[in-house]
Amino acid sequence: MQRYVPAGFRKSAFNCPLCGAYAQFTWSTTRCDFYIHGNTRTGVEVSLCGHCSEALYWKVTKRDGAGDASEGIMLIPNGSVAPLPHPDMPEVVERDYSEARSIAKDSPRGAAALLRLCVQKLCINLGETSGNINADIGSLVDKGLPVGIQQALDVVRVVGNNAVHPGELSEVDIADVATSLFELVNIIVEDRIARPKALEALYMRLPQGARDAVEKRDK
Repeated sequence: MQRYVPAGFRKSAFNCPLCGAYAQFTWSTTRCDFYIHGNTRTGVEVSLCGHCSEALYWKVTKRDGAGDASEGIMLIPNGSVAPLPHPDMPEVVERDYSEARSIAKDSPRGAAALLRLCVQKLCINLGETSGNINADIGSLVDKGLPVGIQQALDVVRVVGNNAVHPGELSEVDIADVATSLFELVNIIVEDRIARPKALEALYMRLPQGARDAVEKRDK
């Protein structure tokens, strides 16, 4: 999977929060006509997606010494910069993922807690039954889950747990890794669900005679 690049004010390219594609964005200031003051620059800027041609609207929150916008926050859509759910994400996981995505901007701690729940439900969907997230992750590694994903899963576990029980991690810590946690859940779906499904589909496209020979060999 291509690395997800979250939307940002005045960035030239990122993943569009509307269509999900990584695309170039063109930016423009906006103006309005006042009866007394005439044509005046507003505090809203627009960025146009080069893939879906839809517009994102941003509120300018800071200007430099020359009066040019230097910082801003997304107004439309709802401001979520988290990646869209993987198309093969199980529905029971996708519901919590989408809820986490909807609150990520305003409550990264709440989003992290929901993502931890996503991992737990994903483990169950993949056949794990221990009810313990540590044991489930270890079992998935034994079944072929890359160790790198295991280490990243431990980040989800630790951050999500501290999101529920504040302790070692601050609000800033959680906000800094929140977007990466969304990306990680999608990576797990890609590795454990989407890729095996694609390989199975590839195998099923083989002629029946070839599949019979393979199965006979495996026996």
